[in-house]
Amino acid sequence: MGAVLARLRRFRRIFILLAVLGPGLITTNAGNDAGAIATYSQAGAEFGLKMVWVLVLITISLAVVNEMGARMGVVTGKGLADLVRERFGVRGTAFAMLLLLVANAVTTMAEFAGIAAALELFGVSRYITVPVMAVAIWLLVVRGSYPLVEKVLLSIGVVYLTYVVAGFLAGPDWPAVARSAVLPQVVVTRTYFLLAIGLIGTTIAPWMLFYLQSSVAEKGIPNEQLGYSRADAISGAVFADVVAFFIILATAITLFGHVPAGRLADMQAGDYARALTPVVGGAAGALFAFGLFGASTLSGGVVPLSTAYTVTEAFGWERGVGQRFAEAPAFFGIFTGVIVLGVVAVLVPGVPLVQLILLSQEINGLILSAILVYILLLVNDRRIMGRYVNGPVANLVAGLTVAGLIVLTVLFLFSSLPGTPFSG
Repeated sequence: MGAVLARLRRFRRIFILLAVLGPGLITTNAGNDAGAIATYSQAGAEFGLKMVWVLVLITISLAVVNEMGARMGVVTGKGLADLVRERFGVRGTAFAMLLLLVANAVTTMAEFAGIAAALELFGVSRYITVPVMAVAIWLLVVRGSYPLVEKVLLSIGVVYLTYVVAGFLAGPDWPAVARSAVLPQVVVTRTYFLLAIGLIGTTIAPWMLFYLQSSVAEKGIPNEQLGYSRADAISGAVFADVVAFFIILATAITLFGHVPAGRLADMQAGDYARALTPVVGGAAGALFAFGLFGASTLSGGVVPLSTAYTVTEAFGWERGVGQRFAEAPAFFGIFTGVIVLGVVAVLVPGVPLVQLILLSQEINGLILSAILVYILLLVNDRRIMGRYVNGPVANLVAGLTVAGLIVLTVLFLFSSLPGTPFSG
C-alpha cells in the first residue's frame, strides 16, 4: 500500500510540473532568435573556444535571474512592469520603459534582418520578404490568432538542435573544450569586450525578463507550487544555453582559423550555414535558412507584442489582442510602431544585416544592467516579497552580473579611445 501511495505522489508531482512548465522554456526558446544565433556564431568563428567560459557564467546568471522573475510572478501575481510602477512611481517607470523600448526596437530590427538574411540565401530580395512578413505578423496578432502561430513557430526552433549533432560529429578535442569551459581566456581587444557584452545581452535579453514574469503571473501559480515554477525557469535557462554552447562549438570547429581576419567583419548568414556542413553537407544553407527564418518570424511577433503589453501594463492602459484598435490605441500603436521601425531600418539600402543583428545584442547588453538593478531592488523588498525575498547566493550572482556588465562596458569604452594598448 505504501509503495502505491508513493507512486501516486510521484505521478501527482509530474502532473503538476507539466501544468506549470511553459513560461521558462518558451521564453528562453524564443530568445534563441536571429540575434542569438548570429552572436553565438560570431563568437565561435572569431574567437574559437575562448568565449565558452563566458557562456558558462552567463548560464548561471540566466538561471538565477529567471528564477527571481518566476518567484516574483508567483508570489505577487503581477508582471514586472506592474511592480516597477508601484515601487518606483511614474518617473522610474518611464525610465525603465524607455530603456525597454530602445532595446526592443533594435531587437525587432534584428528579427527582420534575420528574415531578410534567411531568404536572401535563396536569392529572394529583402524588399519583398520584409514588408510581406511584417504585414503577415501584424495581421496575425491583430486578428487574435497569434497563440497558435507561436506554438508552430516555436517547434521550428528545434532545428537548432542540429548544432548539437554538428558539434559532436565535427570531432572536437573534448579535453580542450572542457578546459575552455572552466579556464578564462580573455583576448584583450575591443572586439572581444563588445562581443562579451553581446553574449550577455542576447542570452539575458531585457524583453525576456518582462515576458517571463508576466507569463508566470498570468498562469496564476499558487505559492505551494513555486518549486515547479523555479524548475521551469532554471531548466529553460540550461536548455537554451546548451544549444548556445553547441552553436559556438560548431562554428569554432568549422570556421575559426579558416576565415581571414579581415573577412570576419563582413560575414553573412550563408557563411554561418557552413557550420552545419558536418551534418547535412550541401543542405546546410537551406536548413540554416529555414531555422533562421522560423526563429526570426517568431520573435518578430513576440518582441513587439511583449513591448506593447509591458508598456501598457506599466501605465495601466487598455491592452490585449482581443481589443479593437479604437479600444486600445496605445497597445496597437506601440506594436505597430516597433514593427514599422524594424522594417524601415532593414530596408535602408546597403545596411549589413548580420552586423545589424550583432549590434542589437550589444545594445541589449548595455541596457540590461539598469533593468537588473530594478529587479534586484524589487525582489529584496519584504513589503513586496515577504519571506520570499532573495537569499545571499541569488543576490551575489545577480550583483556580480551587474558588476560584470559595468566592467565590460568600461573596458569597451576605454578600448575605444585612440592610443590605448588594446584598441584593436
